[in-house]
Amino acid sequence: MQHSHLTTLHAVVLALDTLCQDGTCIDELLAGSGIAPADLQRPEMRISIAQERQVFRNATARCQDLGLLLGRRMHVSSYGLLGFSLLSAASLGEALEVAFSFPALLGTLFTLQLRRDGAQAWIEARDYRDAAELSTFNTEFCLASLKLICDDLLGRPLPLARARFTHKAPRYQRQYRRDFDCPVQFNAADNVIVFDSQWLDRRLPLADPVTHRDTLQRCHQLNREFLSHQALISRVRQLLASQLPESPGLDGLARQLRCSSRTLRRQLQEVGTSYQSLLDELRFEQARRLLGEERLPIARIAEALGYSETASFRHAFQRWSGTSPSRYRRPALA
Repeated sequence: MQHSHLTTLHAVVLALDTLCQDGTCIDELLAGSGIAPADLQRPEMRISIAQERQVFRNATARCQDLGLLLGRRMHVSSYGLLGFSLLSAASLGEALEVAFSFPALLGTLFTLQLRRDGAQAWIEARDYRDAAELSTFNTEFCLASLKLICDDLLGRPLPLARARFTHKAPRYQRQYRRDFDCPVQFNAADNVIVFDSQWLDRRLPLADPVTHRDTLQRCHQLNREFLSHQALISRVRQLLASQLPESPGLDGLARQLRCSSRTLRRQLQEVGTSYQSLLDELRFEQARRLLGEERLPIARIAEALGYSETASFRHAFQRWSGTSPSRYRRPALA
């Protein structure tokens, strides 16, 4: 299953809280993401994976071990309704199976698999699907947060036998031993944490069959709604991307989707976005690609994105990124 184009602000807020406790670097970390500081106070807001990715690019440039730092703070309660369903499961194994069956609600960029082989069990994160330069960060974030989820569910630390990572050993590799408390291997064939399989059968201290059954049903409903919203967003993005030089406008897009503009506006609002936000996101993605990979004149780039005047494009790019197109391009061409 492909990861959603939309996600919550939770991980972004956590990153900002981790790195900007005095509030001085928020603008720096949000630069180029299109997320305004005021948006952080809107819990219902949804942002694109591209926006979240930009914040993490900014943040990892400032703090290389951010994946481990965030993973240690993503408690099971961070996952809302899914977290309550996991806490009320009968055993650790059942809870993990539930978690991995809802990758959209878990917000993972990996395919997660639980394997059991005799005396040992593995949690594997494979098939990574995001920016290559954030692979190490996302792998650390994923496995560190999964370790913390297990600790929270059990009410005590889950003893690990070993952990393996496909990336090379970072400069801060000693922190892995602290966070995973087991032998750690880098340049491995897979990304896994390994533990005694008996823990999968351990009854959870907060197990409650009634609560688990109720929350599991609600997770299925929430997942269906999420996938329905995602299908709409994917279709809107597809249509807008194919018409980027001459965007159809809200009314034109609604006609293509065979609904009223009022209905389309409401549906987009329900998932925390809008026609203009999605159009700006696509234009920003395309602008960065053209500025970074090609040597087209800025006027031609503006035209390719549907701007009749170069000045309008410059103003929009400044608003999206916090810098001008020419200054953004300079490092890319250096």
